[in-house]
Amino acid sequence: MIKGLLKKDLYNLVSYKTSLIMVVLFCGIAIIGTDAIYWGSIVIGMIVGMISLSTFSYDEMAKSNRYILTLPVSRKEIVLEKYILAIGATILGSLLGFILTLVIGNIMNYLRPDRIIDISIDVLISTTIGGFFGVSLIQVIQIPSIFKWGAEKGRIQMFIVIFVLAIIGMGIGFLINEFGFTIDMAKLEGVLRNFGLVFLIILSLIMYFISYKISYKIYKNKEE
Repeated sequence: MIKGLLKKDLYNLVSYKTSLIMVVLFCGIAIIGTDAIYWGSIVIGMIVGMISLSTFSYDEMAKSNRYILTLPVSRKEIVLEKYILAIGATILGSLLGFILTLVIGNIMNYLRPDRIIDISIDVLISTTIGGFFGVSLIQVIQIPSIFKWGAEKGRIQMFIVIFVLAIIGMGIGFLINEFGFTIDMAKLEGVLRNFGLVFLIILSLIMYFISYKISYKIYKNKEE
């Protein structure tokens, strides 16, 4: 039954595909084309990861859970599906950010041979995993809150959030480029290595598990 719930949410997210592609590419080019190249994987991962939460708005507006609960599906499965979708979207967003950073960065180097962007794979991996952890932290806090109080707004809010994230990302890239700010990626990489990239991934999964338990407890006692 979880497979069917995933299909339902993925069909709902199809309406975002054009806007999502445009925002990801626009934001990616704006950031990666500057000295803030490593922010590309973080911002893109965040945009794609957070878009999964828009499915709550769809369900609330359509009151679909009232119908779904009449089918042979448990509340535990409904909650679990949301977390599978959120984790999957975050992983996809992180991978997409990693790949686009490499691709767009190399294209920029080809188009601007006089201004080569130095891309370190090790640093890119570290920042991508760090971004994954950041998005995970937001989701594990927000999902139980949504199950408790409901989605505040519908689809329009999600579009606003996406474009605000894109504007913030472009603003960061512009400020770094305009004022000559520099980010010591070696230090950032050192911090991540000290804590351990594997540790961050494991910690993210533990947070998701705890968050899932909280969300299930909330939804189990909630009337639809």
